[in-house]
This record gives sequence, structure tokens and C-alpha cells, in this order.
Amino acid sequence: MSTLQTIKQSIASELDQLNRRISDQLGGGNPLMDTVVQTYLRTKGKQIRPIIVLLTAKMLGTINDKTLAAAAAVELLHNASLIHDDVVDNSQLRRGTPTINAIWDNHIAVLVGDLFVSSAMQQAISTGDIHIIDSLCRLGKELSLGELDQIYNARYHKLTEDAYFRIIKFKTASLFVACTEMGSYAVGASDHDRELLTQFAELMGLCFQIRDDIYDYFSEEAVGKPTGNDLREGKITLPLLHVLLDDENADNAEMRPLSQKEMLSDEEIARLIQHAINGGGIDYAFDRMGQLRDEASLILNQLPESEASHSMLDLFDSIIAR
Repeated sequence: MSTLQTIKQSIASELDQLNRRISDQLGGGNPLMDTVVQTYLRTKGKQIRPIIVLLTAKMLGTINDKTLAAAAAVELLHNASLIHDDVVDNSQLRRGTPTINAIWDNHIAVLVGDLFVSSAMQQAISTGDIHIIDSLCRLGKELSLGELDQIYNARYHKLTEDAYFRIIKFKTASLFVACTEMGSYAVGASDHDRELLTQFAELMGLCFQIRDDIYDYFSEEAVGKPTGNDLREGKITLPLLHVLLDDENADNAEMRPLSQKEMLSDEEIARLIQHAINGGGIDYAFDRMGQLRDEASLILNQLPESEASHSMLDLFDSIIAR
């Protein structure tokens, strides 16, 4: 049994309640919408974000109805962003199954994504907690800013680590932060404990995105999805970025201009991937994750030790070990 499966087993009853809540919230529209939604919900994904909400509540209090509503709100908004991303990217597969836009069309996919957004807001509002509502609203803004930053940097070739980390802080880590914020507010945790957990969550979210970016540098057979997609979209992620910023790497005289081309061939993408690997970019990315994990562990040690706190750190480790 994997680490994630073990964690899920420890909160199985709560996850069942969560998924029933999400299904009920999305139901009762019209036959077409219900069909699309139920088809989509058959593949739930790993549900890491709502799990973080539930573990936060267990660490700092007791899981309650407000916790479940907060977890549902985060999961619904997260999935809305995925549905809309699939439209923008014209993706045909998500979690190994056809996307909504692939089965139906972009028009329906956008409307379903909008349904998920409004449903997320309804779940947040049902808590009656303005802090939870505010957290969800800020999350929606930060997710959008992260994507816009990424587009801007790809278009204007802003190649710095600070720019990279700003992007992934907004587009990915903000979700993890919102999970611990909302989970903390749901159980009335202290400001001190909430702030510590949001610091921990940001580091976990950064590692999640770095690990995801690393996948793009390995063969499709190794990771089960197409590789080189980031480079095709003009995105320079940490492994290649680190090597391109190395002034002592003689090959950068050729590789930096290549990385800034508007359109890259498969051969050019393969060369850039190999440049990142040969230059130690993958090793560097793993080292950075290790540093972030150690920092996160020190933060978590400032909170009371419990089964839930152990699960939270185990979840962090499983993200790096994926």
C-alpha cells in the first residue's frame, strides 16, 4: 500500500462524506450537465488538496461539517481550473481518460468549469465563515496571476529563479496554502498555528510543482505522459533554467538562443532536455526539493506531534518520491 493510500485509509469515512457532498452540490442541473459531471467525477484524481484540509483540521482540532465544506470548495475550484486549462491547452486526456472538451466540446467544457467555480463558492459560503470565503477568493485570483505570469515570462523570456518561484508560488503552492488556511479556520485554530501550517504548505506546494516539472525531462514510457510539453509552450522550468543560468557552461552560448525560439522542433526539444540533464539540472531540482523539505520539517516540528502531523510530513515525502 502506498503512502497516499495509507493516509486515505485513515480518513476514509471523511473522504466518503466529502465526495458525496461534491456530487450532491453538482447534481440537479439538466440531463446533459449531469451526464458530463458524473462522467468527470468517475476519475477523482489523488485528491491531495482536500486531504490537506482534512489533515489540517485533525492536527489543530476535529473534522466537522465546516471542514468538509471547505475541503469541497477547494477541490471544486481546483477541478474548475483543470477543466478550463484543458480547453486552453486543447488537451485530449486528463488522468488517462478523455477530457470534457474532447468528448463534448469547448463550449460545454467552459460551462462545466463555470459550474464548478460557482459550486465552490456555494460550499465556501455554506460555512458562514468570511475567512474561508476570503481564502477561496484570494486563491482564485492567485491561480490566475500564476498562469498570467507564466505566459508573460514565456513570451518575454524572463529567465530567473525568482521569476520561476513566483510563478509556481501562485499557480500551485497557493492551492496548498489555501487548504491549510481553510482547514485552520474551520476548526478555529490560533493565528500562530495557522501561519506555521501555511508556511509548511507553501513549501510542499513548491515541491509539488518542481517534481511535476521534472517529469517533462524523461521519456513518455517512463512517466506515462508526453514529455517536452513545457518547452513546446515556451516554459523554461527549474532543471533547464538552472543550467541556462550557469555562466560556466560553454554550451549555453548555443542553448540560450535555442531556448528562446518561438517554435521548437522535436529534435530541438530533445537537445534542450539533454542539455538540462547533462548540466546537472535534474540533480539540482532534487536538491532544492530536499532543502525545502528540511525547512518544512522544522516548521512542522513547532506544532504538536500527532498521527495527523506525521501523515502531513509523509504526504510531503510522497510528493517528492513520486
